[in-house]
Amino acid sequence: MAFTLFRNVIQAQPLFLYPSALLRRKNGVLYCTMKGTSQSQTQTATEERQQQKSPQKVKVPPQKQMREVSKIAADYEAVIGIETHVQLSTLTKAFCSCPYSYGAQPNTCICPVCMGLPGALPVLNSKVIECAVKLALALNCKLSFSSKFDRKQYFYPDLPKGYQISQFDIPIATGGSIDLDLPLEFGGGHRRFGITRIHMEEDAGKLMHSGNGSCSLVDLNRAGVPLLEIVSEPDMRTGIEASEYAAELQRVVRYLGVGNGNMQEGSLRCDVNVSVRPIGQAEFGTKVEIKNLNSFSSINRAIDFEISRQVNLHNQGQQDSIVQETRLWEEGAQKTVTMRKKEGLADYRYFPEPDLPEVILTKDYVDSVGKSLPELPEAKRRRYEEMGLSMQDVLFLANDITVADFFDATIQKGADVKLAANWIMGDIAAYMKNEKLSIIDIKLVPHELAELIASIKSGTISGKIGKEILFELLAKGGTVKGLIEEKDLVQASYCFSLLNLINLLILLEFVECCLIRIAYVITDLGDIEKMVDKVIAENPKQLEQYRSGKTKLQGYFAGQVMKASKGKANPGVLNKVLVEKLNAKV
Repeated sequence: MAFTLFRNVIQAQPLFLYPSALLRRKNGVLYCTMKGTSQSQTQTATEERQQQKSPQKVKVPPQKQMREVSKIAADYEAVIGIETHVQLSTLTKAFCSCPYSYGAQPNTCICPVCMGLPGALPVLNSKVIECAVKLALALNCKLSFSSKFDRKQYFYPDLPKGYQISQFDIPIATGGSIDLDLPLEFGGGHRRFGITRIHMEEDAGKLMHSGNGSCSLVDLNRAGVPLLEIVSEPDMRTGIEASEYAAELQRVVRYLGVGNGNMQEGSLRCDVNVSVRPIGQAEFGTKVEIKNLNSFSSINRAIDFEISRQVNLHNQGQQDSIVQETRLWEEGAQKTVTMRKKEGLADYRYFPEPDLPEVILTKDYVDSVGKSLPELPEAKRRRYEEMGLSMQDVLFLANDITVADFFDATIQKGADVKLAANWIMGDIAAYMKNEKLSIIDIKLVPHELAELIASIKSGTISGKIGKEILFELLAKGGTVKGLIEEKDLVQASYCFSLLNLINLLILLEFVECCLIRIAYVITDLGDIEKMVDKVIAENPKQLEQYRSGKTKLQGYFAGQVMKASKGKANPGVLNKVLVEKLNAKV
């Protein structure tokens, strides 16, 4: 079913008296019309509101934003919690056999059950329970061996039944925690945040708005898609902590394989609750919910804006105007705006779902699921640290499970840990970025990367030749040994014996004649410092970006210095001087 909504309050026409005339099909989409006379307050459960034209967004460096918020909120403390909805990658929906495919034609993945037609009964997809148990164990939760489903009553145009099948008083899991490491550009450090509960539920449909905003159509393809809602404890205090918490949840979901976690597709959606209170006050302030957050950076910016807004109201003596409500984040204007007043539990009129039995778990089932869990991001980061890798290396490698698997497979073949990390984070990552590929799409395999590293380390080929071979392997595949033999790239070596003594003498004479032609290497500290100072002075924009968090620009500066020295600057001395100069306090 799809509805045409005008912006006015909905009023039924006589058309509604005739069901056969109510539903009509147009271009594969079901729709009906409604008219009204005043401002509509109706919103959708999965708010897909069309963004109006707003001023161009001004990007603020994360560190500057953090400093500004810290200054504004010096006398106040923010209390932040997040409700995260994870869409599960099951073959069929939660309570029917309909498949779900993101981007499919509207209303082509629906049946009487997910359309909420009378007499259609739900049947629980057992894969949903397996995913819920996996996530609960990964987040250190206590499982409920007997839980139930409930009906959460409310009306939105994209909720065909008029209620949502969810879990209320007995969720499948409670009382967990998640550990994460903050990026170095945000101060670093380890954090642990509590998990209040995890419960299973179904998704609603999706509104498709017309270009002029005069009507909306409902696509029910997403109705009934299984979700896991993870409710955090109010343990976060800053926008960066909240965004990193959400990013860590995404990593866990992807490591487990229970969902793809793509925020741009709505597969992972976060609703943030923010309140502020004076430092030292035990009671929480009035909670405000923020929706329409479709990226981790927008989570950070929306929270920082809301903290500033509430603190300013406190400072002006208008704290009573902070009410419990739902607000939207407007990306263009970089601010939150009121969407609707927040519903209470009484508004939802929960009661047990009569058409579904209890969910009963056994210890054997839970144990079998637990044994299938992979190594999780936190455990992987700690293992990489024990290998001697820096936190910057650790965070990069463990961020994506496919990259982590590639790295693990490479070192299992005997590759040096640090060299393998450097190759993956450097040339391989740059190639993937330029070609817009993931690591599973490149032609290079872990075994050949290990062979390449070993060949360079043993002196069979030089590092420069190694890079040439690397890009050949990335683009076309093949083997290191095969490319070395095919292109005759082995570095020359000589066995000294009486039989080749004459050749040796000839070689020594030739080397002696050529020594005067060999370009010297610049190792003088003063000369290199001058070149570094000159390059930094000529690139003020890149320097500002580096100091605002884009530390990968160090490679850019090193390249400019090497260019200025015509490749003669000693790399070790150059990098040492460059790091000191770039990180020098202004």
